Amino acid sequence: MSNTIYIGYNFKVKPLQPATEILIAELGYAGFESFVETEEGVTAYIQKDEWNETILDDIYILSSDEFEITSEFSEIEQTNWNEEWEKNFNPIIVDNLVSVRAPFHEKPDTKYDLIIEPKMSFGTGHHETTHMMIQHILNNDFKGKSVLDMGCGTGVLAILAEKVGAAKLDAIDIDNWCYLNSLENVERNDCHNISVYEGDVKLLEGKKYDSIIANINRNILLADIKSYAKCLNVNGSLFLSGFYQEDIPIIEEECNKQMLKLEKTIQKGLWVSLKFIN
Repeated sequence: MSNTIYIGYNFKVKPLQPATEILIAELGYAGFESFVETEEGVTAYIQKDEWNETILDDIYILSSDEFEITSEFSEIEQTNWNEEWEKNFNPIIVDNLVSVRAPFHEKPDTKYDLIIEPKMSFGTGHHETTHMMIQHILNNDFKGKSVLDMGCGTGVLAILAEKVGAAKLDAIDIDNWCYLNSLENVERNDCHNISVYEGDVKLLEGKKYDSIIANINRNILLADIKSYAKCLNVNGSLFLSGFYQEDIPIIEEECNKQMLKLEKTIQKGLWVSLKFIN
């Protein structure tokens, strides 16, 4: 994967909010997989193999009269990603308990210190969905639990789940780069209970978990919720994010079909994260 080419779009946005949040959401649906918010807007990355010249045609906010959004794009080699993150990746702290930082940042005084080198993977805690999933992990009992982190990205959620006491964890991502990056970050954080796999929902056949974490996007979640429900132990919890408020009814409807009921909603900006129980 070292020679994989990405297309990087630099968007200038006026006014910044809520346009930047909406733009990131729509770009995520279109297949963009990494985002760096800037002082002027956002830089978004998509694999060249997934890109085409008309990819922005369905990004509705770009035709909105409420915002002024311009963009330019160029090819970017994955090997430039470390440099990009060193310029743009600032450490974050969630609820004064969890810090998410790169190896080159100073160690903060928090209970859980996660060292994540994201490269081209998604999930540093900066994005609202990752931030909310971290809050779910902090607010629920994971001690001794078996956990699935589906669409693990950098592995940050699985790593935190082990830190708070999870006993056995599987972290799965369909993207080879995320798989390799998660392996690196698991080792970097001295985790010993996490198994990382490259693949999709087909890997879940015959598996059982006490808690399932899935921070992906609406369409993939809707297709896979049935599989998650089959894998959930009695009195299990399913944590979902990667979509925003208007998607709640369709997500809840699909979960209800699988005898899962909504217990908790967290919202940050336009994004939401839901906890379901069986």
